[in-house]
Amino acid sequence: MRATTLHDYQQRLLRVLLYIQKNLDRELTLDELAEVAHFSPYHFHRIFRGMVGESVRAHIRRLRLERAAGRLIMGDDPIIRIALDAGYESHAAFTRAFGAMTGLSPSEYRKRRRPLVAHAPGLRYTEDGEIAFTTTDSGGETMDVTIKKIPEMRVAFVRHVGPYAECGGAWSRLCMKLGPEGRLGPGAKFIGLSHDDPDVTPADKIRYDACVTVDDDFEPAGEIGVQTVGGGAYAVTTHHGPYEKLSQTYAALCGQWVPAHDRTIRAEPSLEIYLNDPESTPPEELLTDIHLPLEGDA
Repeated sequence: MRATTLHDYQQRLLRVLLYIQKNLDRELTLDELAEVAHFSPYHFHRIFRGMVGESVRAHIRRLRLERAAGRLIMGDDPIIRIALDAGYESHAAFTRAFGAMTGLSPSEYRKRRRPLVAHAPGLRYTEDGEIAFTTTDSGGETMDVTIKKIPEMRVAFVRHVGPYAECGGAWSRLCMKLGPEGRLGPGAKFIGLSHDDPDVTPADKIRYDACVTVDDDFEPAGEIGVQTVGGGAYAVTTHHGPYEKLSQTYAALCGQWVPAHDRTIRAEPSLEIYLNDPESTPPEELLTDIHLPLEGDA
């Protein structure tokens, strides 16, 4: 496949993948997705399988099951409601599919994976009037959580598929494109979108978007796409230390703060905004602002 053709196909597939993520709650037909990608419906499913590595149907089914796994952990919705929302007509059908993916029934999965709820931490108000809470992370240190309204941000991104620890190549390719264009200045935000739970999603299917904020004049090309991230209420806390330990801060935020304060997590990826350069900063000095999307207002 010629380079120009490959780049065009990559752009079309990125559009479809983002479209699927945003429309998991409704029926998606091959004809509809083919139209989004501007491919012939006759060939679309073959192109998708060849470039993504699984069929359209399998991809949608997997994303819905993975979202259902998150709802089982973080919410109290009845299993039958979660099953219906995932596109299954019965509890039994959902249980079979969920068991094939995780090795556990939905009720067993909920019981084993649900985090412990810590004692409700205190509430305070910041100087600018925002609500803030103080909780503790798994190491016993205090962690400040602030609810903020985050505006939508336009970002250029490269999608990495595979283990999170191997996403460095996506960042390199993105920065090699944006750097010479002068788009990596002080105003640029470096944002990571982690779409999947590595305890649920197979390692070779994990999705991560390496993102940098860009102006409206930036045009996508090849594997570098454009999407809008943010918008709405977020619980924000700063993780101090290596990226390998981000999961500990997420556990405290999702497992202690959320259930203790009667908030619901929105079905969207969190935003990880990297505040310093991992190439020149010791791991223990790295700073990452975690933005956890919330239902409702800030």
